[in-house]
Amino acid sequence: MTLASAAPESLPFDATPPHRLFYSTVKRALDIGVSLVGLALTSPVLAAAAIWVKLDSRGPVVFRQQRIGRNFRPFNILKFRTMVVDAPQLGRQITAGADPRITPVGGFLRKWKIDELPQLLNVLKGDMSLVGPRPEVPKYVQMFHDEYRYILSIRPGITDPASIKYRDESSVLANCPDPEHKYVAEILPDKLAIARDYVTHANLLQDLGLLLRTATSILPSRSVARISRSNSQDG
Repeated sequence: MTLASAAPESLPFDATPPHRLFYSTVKRALDIGVSLVGLALTSPVLAAAAIWVKLDSRGPVVFRQQRIGRNFRPFNILKFRTMVVDAPQLGRQITAGADPRITPVGGFLRKWKIDELPQLLNVLKGDMSLVGPRPEVPKYVQMFHDEYRYILSIRPGITDPASIKYRDESSVLANCPDPEHKYVAEILPDKLAIARDYVTHANLLQDLGLLLRTATSILPSRSVARISRSNSQDG
């Protein structure tokens, strides 16, 4: 079976109960509103990052890669380019540690997740949601097709519980003799289990909590500690 042959009618959430329909409707409205506000507020950062990427190395500012979305529909995910222009021809699809394909500017953008900001456009377009299982490349979706039939009944997202757990995934893979085997045999199956649990129990309160956890996970540990101390003192 090809990815395109997974017909929407065979997916679990087509007969949507009222509470799921309400959740989906409100979530989509929040996606549109937050992505619009986010794009407006981060426009100076987006502009600065675009100029920096262009000056740093040859190639396009934005990197487009095919991912598999809701109901197995492919789309192009958007990121600021953080690798040399011919990176796909120079190595595997996953990155591990100090990958030599990563540009100097790219390392900084990845560290602070600035490279992910263009995905707000994916959210606005409807390819993605702010919160949802991270979209994968066709190769890995095909490997775990049965698991993805359930997971891809909703839009993939910019962040989810697995994204927070594996924020330092590249560092973990750097210590493995075969990073891709480690990813396929251990990390991806765990991500899929986490994603399945998220899809089953997804609700707006959990989504808001995940957005907050994602924001705090990007901050330096000292900043998070100061925020925690401030909150405890206010209480």
